[in-house]
Amino acid sequence: MRDGRIVAFPARRSKRLIVLDHVAQQFEIGVRYKESEVNLKLASLHQDYASLRRFLVDEGFMHREHGEYWRTGGTVDFE
Repeated sequence: MRDGRIVAFPARRSKRLIVLDHVAQQFEIGVRYKESEVNLKLASLHQDYASLRRFLVDEGFMHREHGEYWRTGGTVDFE
């Protein structure tokens, strides 16, 4: 990551999961997001927001149904 943006997706899955965990934390638990909202947030992190969105779903950080997305994984920061 550079200046808060993802420069490249790590090839190693273990490192990619760390990046995806960071990205998942941009979404609130219990909130459903329209695809356009997800795209907007992800586009601020990487130009290929569609791949990033797909990685989040494929790796279980987010779930998708009927055009809505919600966070289903990742670490939680208890404050």
